[in-house]
Amino acid sequence: LSSDRIQQLNSMGFIWDPCDHSWSENFDQLCIFKDQHGHCNVSRNDEGNKYLGEWVRRQRKFYKKNTLSSDCIQQLNSIGFVWDLCNHSCENEICSAVKG
Repeated sequence: LSSDRIQQLNSMGFIWDPCDHSWSENFDQLCIFKDQHGHCNVSRNDEGNKYLGEWVRRQRKFYKKNTLSSDCIQQLNSIGFVWDLCNHSCENEICSAVKG
């Protein structure tokens, strides 16, 4: 493609990589969820956030399989994403018991 054509497509909002675009949109939704709820642990059972909850579950799955890009991991880490809910909840229970 010529640089003029690329510029035209960019000015129209052309999406060059639909996968990256979709991931970024979901990440933005997760950031909004975190701002509203104070955490990133979206339940798949939450009627209003079923898709986001499923997306969060898939990110954890990809992370465990080592198939999530380092850029995605960095972005999720930057907002305090919890990768292992079991360990996280156990740590919170232990911390509460120690403080109590």
